[in-house]
Amino acid sequence: MTLLMLDLDNTLVDRDAAFRDAVAAFLAEHRLPDTDLTWVTTVDAGGYAARRDVAAAMTGRYGDSVPARAIHSLLDHGAADRVVLTDSSREAVKRARAGGLTCVIVTNGRTGQQEAKIRRTGLDRLVQGWVISEGVGHKKPAPEIFHAAAHAVGASLTGAWVVGDSPHADVAGANALGLRSVWVSNGRPWPQVTYRPTHVAGDVATAIDRVIEAIVP
Repeated sequence: MTLLMLDLDNTLVDRDAAFRDAVAAFLAEHRLPDTDLTWVTTVDAGGYAARRDVAAAMTGRYGDSVPARAIHSLLDHGAADRVVLTDSSREAVKRARAGGLTCVIVTNGRTGQQEAKIRRTGLDRLVQGWVISEGVGHKKPAPEIFHAAAHAVGASLTGAWVVGDSPHADVAGANALGLRSVWVSNGRPWPQVTYRPTHVAGDVATAIDRVIEAIVP
């Protein structure tokens, strides 16, 4: 069976939208300027900034006006408590399974936070497995995490596909292993000139359908 490795944040789920909602609620609760929404999300860098650096920046900005535990709660649970799986994404994963694909989530991040998202959205009942960078000790685009994903579901990387929104973590990681990929653009232009994905799709449902079309006679 063909292995389909799916990114989580901003691919299967809109992590950035969930985090923005959490930050807006945080600012309102602590009577902070709502204009700080842009500042916090910029510091967060789409989840790629280290948690400790984001916490330090927020602590430095808000000082004693916001308890440290409130900042840590936002960073630990804010997005995880609000992510949703759209119907189109859910049905696309089901189509992939029905089409003979073995689906495994491959995500960077902390185990507790990422598993909370997977279980909250019901993805744990849709995919055959998942691997999280903190748990395996390697982050995408390192080849080890993709090998760990294949091992987790007893599959081979031969003929495997990678679907994700990050040119570096997902597409470059796939290219380094000679795997095919679909980049989820979310409306963005492809930014690289030295390498490209196999396909580009505007959203994850379309991306999954590209893979299904490629493997089903």
